[in-house]
Amino acid sequence: MPNSVDSKIKTRLLLMLWDLGGSTDQIKKSDLMKSVKKSKETDATYKPVLDELNEKGAIAITTKNRSVKVSLTDIGLQILEDCLKSPDFEYTANEQRVVSSKNFNAVLRWLRQINNNTKQVNSQPSISENKITSYDQFKPVALEVYDRLNRDFNYDNLVPIYRIRREIGEKVTRSQFSDWMLEMQANDIFQLQEGSVEDSAPDKIQDSISTELAGLRCYAKLLKI
Repeated sequence: MPNSVDSKIKTRLLLMLWDLGGSTDQIKKSDLMKSVKKSKETDATYKPVLDELNEKGAIAITTKNRSVKVSLTDIGLQILEDCLKSPDFEYTANEQRVVSSKNFNAVLRWLRQINNNTKQVNSQPSISENKITSYDQFKPVALEVYDRLNRDFNYDNLVPIYRIRREIGEKVTRSQFSDWMLEMQANDIFQLQEGSVEDSAPDKIQDSISTELAGLRCYAKLLKI
């Protein structure tokens, strides 16, 4: 059994991998390390933890063209849930001074998702009640999601459209999302820009916006509120 320090490292690594979208996408190992490492820590600090999680099937590690990517499995999600519930995941007074806001915000997002999932299980009508049925309803939601993603992931005001689409999820249809994002551009709220998503992943391109006249648009930039 790992000691409490190892448990904290394992929990932080799984949490940041989940927060980066590792349960649905493959995340570059370098990006994961940037998010999870604290001062004075190196990649070597996390190697035994990555090895252990890989052996347990909690994460999947792939290498292509010298690029190492990591993703989170269902086993990893269960381990993360167990770790967050464990009394070992508790910081001493000295450790609390250096707890990253990323860790804190990631835990909040995890709790919100668990709470939302519980509500959906306990209340079937909640799915339809949360549907967005008009542009006026969509606009504030899109702005909130844009602002949160831009702030939490330091996108420098160029937020990937696929991330916005996935955050809003099934509250709108795919065509509604595209139409209303284009309407926000027509109203000079967003500027939808060209570019290439990371890794040129087909699923991320598919979740961007493409039109016959404008072509592919992968990023949204806020022009005004």
